[in-house]
Amino acid sequence: MDLSSASAMPLQIKKESLHDQVANRIRDLIIEGYLEPGSRIDEVQLLEQLGVSRTPFREALRTLAAEGLIVIQPSRGATVRKLSSQDVFSMLEVLGHLEKLAGQTACERASDADIAGMRALHEEMLGYYRKRDRLPYYKLNQEFHSRLAALSGNETLQEIQQNIQGRLKRIRFVGNGTEDYWAEAVAEHEEMIAALEA
Repeated sequence: MDLSSASAMPLQIKKESLHDQVANRIRDLIIEGYLEPGSRIDEVQLLEQLGVSRTPFREALRTLAAEGLIVIQPSRGATVRKLSSQDVFSMLEVLGHLEKLAGQTACERASDADIAGMRALHEEMLGYYRKRDRLPYYKLNQEFHSRLAALSGNETLQEIQQNIQGRLKRIRFVGNGTEDYWAEAVAEHEEMIAALEA
């Protein structure tokens, strides 16, 4: 593959900014349950543990608030968003319809290379599933659903899916905690890949 004509396109991978790294770490703490829903985020303690200054930390909190994982209240600090059962049900209902539409549309629009990429991602996920390594599996699962939405070619669908997926990160991570549910999720992914490959 000749990339000489691609000079106008930025090919170099950019390093992650410090506030993105901090956001990723806090996101993981929320997903894994170290920062529980409804709990106040102890800024002083996290600043010390993460070894960063206030500026990237607060930028990270704003990112997480935009994703719907935390709530920032002026003069009171940040808390991990606590969702009601109705909130979760409503979001899962909408997400289910979005992902069905994404899958149907991706089946029509995805190239062979796109489908091969999804298969490779699924195989990587299976490796973590076999080792019962939940966090890396979960992160790839998020990527799987985001890529499927991207293959739909529908930007509005992608934006809404990302927004809802962001709010449900902790719930979906916990959901894979039971062996039966996790096995069912893996089987559903296999069905999705088979549909793409058909």
